[in-house]
Amino acid sequence: MKELLDAFWRAAAYCLHPKVIGLSALPLLVCAAIALGLGWFYWEAALQAVRATLESWRLVDTALHWVETLVGSSFRTVLAPLIVVVLALPAVVVLSLLLVALLMTPAIVGLIGARRFPALERRQGASVLVGFSWSLVSSVLALAALLVTLPLWLIPPLILILPPLIWGWLAYRVMSFDVLAEHADPTERRLLMRRHRGPLLAIGLVTGYLGAAPSLLWAFSVGTLIFAPLLVVISIWLYTLVFAFSTLWFAHYCLAALARLRAEAQAAVEPPAPQMSAIEGSSVAPN
Repeated sequence: MKELLDAFWRAAAYCLHPKVIGLSALPLLVCAAIALGLGWFYWEAALQAVRATLESWRLVDTALHWVETLVGSSFRTVLAPLIVVVLALPAVVVLSLLLVALLMTPAIVGLIGARRFPALERRQGASVLVGFSWSLVSSVLALAALLVTLPLWLIPPLILILPPLIWGWLAYRVMSFDVLAEHADPTERRLLMRRHRGPLLAIGLVTGYLGAAPSLLWAFSVGTLIFAPLLVVISIWLYTLVFAFSTLWFAHYCLAALARLRAEAQAAVEPPAPQMSAIEGSSVAPN
């Protein structure tokens, strides 16, 4: 727990570093450009596809007619945009995480390594391609888990538990691998991720709950859909900040754990220093 809290406060302090602040702008610009570009070209097509799907299901269409008699005819108008936004948010989260891992993590790890662990050897345990493949596979598994558990979100307690758990597991898998990729060899990385799975999952879980906070921007009212382009950019900015902080937290914790692991290994292989006995010392007479 001491190491976990120490890494937390160090990560919070590094968030104010000018280099970290500057690095956070690049994933924001790239992700916002992609999201807004896709929205510009495919928003209407997505709305029409959702409306056609809802109307093709007779049971759903009957339920919508019943709801319209209770809340008004505008419900069907706002339902399709709301569904599109809800379906797009997981993709925005994953894209933000991947961009932070790709564009920020190497620079952040290099900054922490140079300032706090200058003597820590960089053993280049994984290439950029291997790291990206690991992140991509983990992201696909997380999205699949979200789709499988989606019906359970209708149960009030589970919607507060399942999404943060899934996002936390994804952050643990991606961030732990990326922050150790340059300094640790494959054996060290696997050992650290197994030995420190509990604390790393705890960091991921906190990240998952922090990552769920930007989604609350869409929960105030249906009227927020009017400001959808602006809210998308704000959401991406918040996701970028959350994942940047989690990268700092993972980096401080994992690099410190790697330094301790190597110190233990070094102490185990070094022979103890020879000690001169009292008899040998007394047998040496002065000239």
